[in-house]
Amino acid sequence: MQEATFLILTALAAGAQHGYGIIAEVQKISGGRVRLRAGTLYTALDRLRADGLIGVDREEVVEGRLRRYYRLTPEGTGRLAAETARLQANAHRRADTPEAAGGGHMTGPARGERGKRRVSPTGTRPPTACASKAARHESASASGPVLRNTR
Repeated sequence: MQEATFLILTALAAGAQHGYGIIAEVQKISGGRVRLRAGTLYTALDRLRADGLIGVDREEVVEGRLRRYYRLTPEGTGRLAAETARLQANAHRRADTPEAAGGGHMTGPARGERGKRRVSPTGTRPPTACASKAARHESASASGPVLRNTR
């Protein structure tokens, strides 16, 4: 389940909300990290209604504008509970790893670190494939002529 979907369903778990209320609740739940735009929200709400996870609770006119309130359906409540359990299980599994306790190190680059040059603890960079090739070429040149295939 996408994070925005999870947060929208979570916002509706406390009770029926209108669009602006959902946007504000999602921002609050995420600690300000996720800020839904109206277009994104209403596209998601249409999809969630089509999937049967939410329904329209009621509509009212406020200052001449229609305000529609959405609520979770029983199916939506079940999906939210299942996703919450899945996320908690993943978090518990992660917490039980040596890396989480500080006893090991993660393999591979962290997200956003791919493609960046690494520096060893001594402050030197590990040789790259190009640097290794150049070093082999220099040592071969020092010992005599380098024969190349000219095909």
